[in-house]
Amino acid sequence: MAIEFTEDMVNALNNSRADGMLVTVATAGAAGVPDIAMKGSVMAFDKDHIAYWERALGTTFRNLKENPNVCLFYRNMPARQVWKFFGVAEVHTEGAVRQRVMDRTIEAELNMDPERKGAGIVIRIDKITQGPQVLQER
Repeated sequence: MAIEFTEDMVNALNNSRADGMLVTVATAGAAGVPDIAMKGSVMAFDKDHIAYWERALGTTFRNLKENPNVCLFYRNMPARQVWKFFGVAEVHTEGAVRQRVMDRTIEAELNMDPERKGAGIVIRIDKITQGPQVLQER
């Protein structure tokens, strides 16, 4: 089965920072130690990929380089929108894909990385859930 974001998902992801509904990213390094971080630049990159500008270059960045498996959690209770997006991340520290992510990143996030040292993270989504229900799966 193919993954394809709904219009609601695309709008929610692309406006998460403006709406005050930051997306939480869960990762684990090679040793399996979990970590979560909120990301303000998350976007629906295409019909089945989520991307964001990784400006912190901290634990989440290190974890993704060691273990590309990731879960993103979006929650907007007033709109009754709650989704988990499971996938595999690619870290782009240079090149055309990094540039495309940076070009689509909201200005407020780029302003927090004035030297543009960040990386473009692109995640192929393999499963989307809502509570215990699997909405879509590859």
